[in-house]
Order: sequence, then structure tokens, then C-alpha cells
Amino acid sequence: MPCTANPNADQQHAYPEKRFSIAVAGRQLEALHLKGSLANSPTLVFLHEGLGSISLWRDFPQRVVAATGYSALIYSRYGYGQSDLLAESRATDYMHREALDVLPSVLAQCEIENPILLGHSDGASIALIYAGAGNDVSGLIVEAPHLFVEEISLHGVAQAALTYRTTDLPQKLGRHHRDAGKTFWGWHDVWNSAAFRDWNIESTVASIRCPILALQGAQDDYGSAAQIQAIATACPGNAELHLLDPCGHTPHRDQAAATLELIRSFVAALPHDNRAYPA
Repeated sequence: MPCTANPNADQQHAYPEKRFSIAVAGRQLEALHLKGSLANSPTLVFLHEGLGSISLWRDFPQRVVAATGYSALIYSRYGYGQSDLLAESRATDYMHREALDVLPSVLAQCEIENPILLGHSDGASIALIYAGAGNDVSGLIVEAPHLFVEEISLHGVAQAALTYRTTDLPQKLGRHHRDAGKTFWGWHDVWNSAAFRDWNIESTVASIRCPILALQGAQDDYGSAAQIQAIATACPGNAELHLLDPCGHTPHRDQAAATLELIRSFVAALPHDNRAYPA
């Protein structure tokens, strides 16, 4: 990994887990590389949810690497985790900017070609936008993706704000983010804005040609099964859908064993010549 090493990293754990930082547009992003057992295979790139970070994935990336043998890159986006603090309000196209500006720079600096993108929630949408823009990917794994804004999504955001104001959620998030308040309200405010109601990426998703594994929880507070069904409608023939029950917004925690097996099976079925499927 040719990115800038973090001088504070524990050298004892630099291999096979390497922590480092990536500079994108003058901002430092925390990153983690996990070395898999298979050579010459696509790299799994983990894209976290709207309030996520490297640490909030917990041990899921390690389990995926162990199950597939593929190496992985995990990073916290700007304003999340231990990456640089959010200094301004997020724009309604923030997921497009992450997919079209930031992610290509991250992949180029880390010399990753034709990745398998594994995204959760906002991260799943970022993965779909990236692939739909014509970038080469070997496959997409999307958990609880957002393709458009539903009433259930807005209700979930409102409930999250109430929880943040009335419970110990700020302290819990504070264990994973440099500034929990900036992270939370940066996410909440853009989703709660009137301008975001018309956000929609269905036309972008229709350009995707690579295999897609789409997972949705039947009890997801932020989206319905219509989200993954829209992927099947836009990409007939190359989307594998699974509605997990019981399961909330986080399949890799709520249905950990089932999610891991679905990912292992999906990755194993991908072509082994590392070819990509441009849009």
C-alpha cells in the first residue's frame, strides 16, 4: 500500500493489518488494510454507513477477509471516525462527491483496480453511484442501500435525532468519532433538508453491469424492500436480492452468519480472471 503511513501505528500489528492515512483534497482519512490469503484477487473496499467509521464495522471486515481470502481496504470518510473533522454543512450531493471525487482518489493512491465494493446504507449508495458512473468494478455487495428517499427513511432520521437528544447515544458515538456532534448533525441535517427529498439514483444504477448482491432487513427503520427491488428492476439478470427476516438496518450484525455466508458465496462465484464490468 503506497499511501502515507501513520507514524503512530502499532508496528507490532502493521502486518497483516496496516493502519495508515490517505490525503484527499487536503483532508486526512484514516484507513486500514487487511491482507488476505489469496494473491491476484480483487480487493474488497468497505464503505461505511451514514454514522459509521472503521471502528464501527467492528470485526466484520476481518471475518469477511477470513471467509473469502481476499484483502480489504477500510477507511473512514471525511467527518467520520478519526478522519479530519467536518468543517461545513454537507451538500445534498455529498454521496455523489464521495463516489465520483473521493473514492477514485482513494483507489488510485492505494493502487486498487477493479475492486469489489462492499457498502452499507450511505456507503452502499456510494458504491452504486461509483459503479453506475462507468468505473470498473468486479462486483458490488450492498447492505440496506438507498436509491431514493422514502417516508420510512425520514421517520428513521427523526427518531435518530430524538434518540441522540434523549439518550447516551452521543457518548456511544463519541467512542468512534472525533466529534460525535458534528458527525451526527452533519448526517441528520442533510437527510432532513427539503432539498434532499427528491434525491434519487435509480437512473444511475441502471447503468451498472457487474454482479450485485443486495441485502435488506425486513425490519429496517430507514428503508423498505422497495430499495433492493429497484436494483433488480434497474439491473435485471445481474442482481441477487435477499430480504433478511428478522433483521434491522444492519444485516452484518443482525444476521451476521447469514450475511457472511451470502458474501462468501457471492465472492466465490465471481469470475476468477479479475475482469471488470464497465457500465
